Amino acid sequence: MTARGVTLRAAFLLPIGAPSIANGCIHLAGGRIAWLGRSRGSGPVLDLGDAIILPGLVNAHTHLEFSHLREPLDPAGGLPAWVRRVVQLRRDRAGASDPRTAGAAIEAGLAESAAAGITTIGDIATSVGDTSYGQGPRLRIFREALGLSGTATAAGLRGLRSDLDRLRSRGAAAGVSPHAPYSVAAGLGAEILGLARSRRLPAAMHIAESLDEQALYDAGAGPFRQLLEDLGAWPDVPPRLLPAAHWISQLARGPRGLVVHGTHLDRDPDALARLARHRDRLCVAVCPRTTRSLSGRLPPIGLFRVAGIRVAIGTDSRASNPDLSVLAECRTLVDAGLTSPAEALTMATLHGGFAVMFDRCGRLAPGLPADLVVLRPAGSVRDPFAAAVDPRTTVLATLRAGRLIHAHTDAAKLRRQLTAAGTDARPGVTDGSW
Repeated sequence: MTARGVTLRAAFLLPIGAPSIANGCIHLAGGRIAWLGRSRGSGPVLDLGDAIILPGLVNAHTHLEFSHLREPLDPAGGLPAWVRRVVQLRRDRAGASDPRTAGAAIEAGLAESAAAGITTIGDIATSVGDTSYGQGPRLRIFREALGLSGTATAAGLRGLRSDLDRLRSRGAAAGVSPHAPYSVAAGLGAEILGLARSRRLPAAMHIAESLDEQALYDAGAGPFRQLLEDLGAWPDVPPRLLPAAHWISQLARGPRGLVVHGTHLDRDPDALARLARHRDRLCVAVCPRTTRSLSGRLPPIGLFRVAGIRVAIGTDSRASNPDLSVLAECRTLVDAGLTSPAEALTMATLHGGFAVMFDRCGRLAPGLPADLVVLRPAGSVRDPFAAAVDPRTTVLATLRAGRLIHAHTDAAKLRRQLTAAGTDARPGVTDGSW
């Protein structure tokens, strides 16, 4: 090992999108992958034994602002009742005397994510404060906006533009998120997505998350109408609300669109057909454990597969999930027989990078960022993909751009050797410049 980089050897390399490599080596230099294969090269090799190396995991959809919660909010009553609890949580926090609460939650979520092998995150943010995101996983910050009245629309757009300018000045990767069809009036949604197109930003929207949404679109009634009235968010002049199919077509007009959840798209053939028609620019981010908790079912993965639609994986948040583990989400799909381990890991890496418009993330190949996770299986390995999602497998280390952002207590030697090797020669690079 020299200042020019370091070579790691593992029992298995899983590049994703290319064949797995048994007894493989990967050379990291200058924050990037220089080469990988079975050759050991000419320099010293750090042998990781029976470890499995795969691309850093991508959490395509989460809300880091709730990462301080020790357990999820009560899911009783489904999505409308849960949203009511989320709004109360935000109001309580807004009234707290300590302004650092939200920033501390985000920092806790980043640390938890790194410990779970995650190197890239698509985070939904209701505002952009002075939080320092540190040197953990790289972020695509989707600034969320919502509103049903003209006044709310004007205020929402002012805040959105200001925060996008703030993110750009920091060199951060941004996106936009019109929250959901039940919380975004037609005019506001059109303005938000027009802004995304003009600035070449990806957009994410919660779509087909609850069966109760339909009653609001069709008749302005149902649990969501009651929720919005109780929150003081339903205007005197009823807003123009549009169905999932419309918003999917609008998302497809931008450079990249992310349909979040899509739990009930199997009941909406028009929306599903539009999603499939624009699959070159659209992706679905599923959050299996959250969906199961709030709707009593898992996402229609088989339907998406048949339609040729990319599926990425998210964790939603600690308000609906016990942790931020993407591997646990993969395991949920595998245990339910909805995917193979290899397909689930592709969703959690390659498809996730596409979803958050970091197209160079989610796979291992020469010239790409050295984002990887090192896993230590509990026993002998026959199928490395199955071993990767096994609950007994440990995340030994997480590297972003060749720099260690998490190391298990058993990885002290790895930490010392990577530090001595000086693998990250570009510590000042920002997400926006990759």
